Amino acid sequence: MAYMEKQEVLLLDNEIAFNEAIIEEREQGIQEIQQQIGEVNEIFKDLAVLVHEQGTMIDDIGTHIENSRAATVQAKSHLVKAAKTQRSNSSLVNIYSSVLIFINYTQSCTRRKVPS
Repeated sequence: MAYMEKQEVLLLDNEIAFNEAIIEEREQGIQEIQQQIGEVNEIFKDLAVLVHEQGTMIDDIGTHIENSRAATVQAKSHLVKAAKTQRSNSSLVNIYSSVLIFINYTQSCTRRKVPS
């Protein structure tokens, strides 16, 4: 009987050693998972900072777009005014040219009619 008891004790010792090895392996796995979770947490924090910075950049871009739109509307208004002024000036030049041509024509006609 002592032999059987020794066998049982050895079997139990082996089972205990096996269970302790499994427990140690699981503890190492848990520690690795905890470390990886910490790394993932840092990645998410960095990502949150980047998203916040990009949100600010997008807001700035939106502001620049709105300012550009307003400047474009104002530029269009200036171009319309400039076109009207140019047409008006062109009309005045045509009128002045016509008057000068008429004056030259009448002067040349009166010079021809005067007998000497």
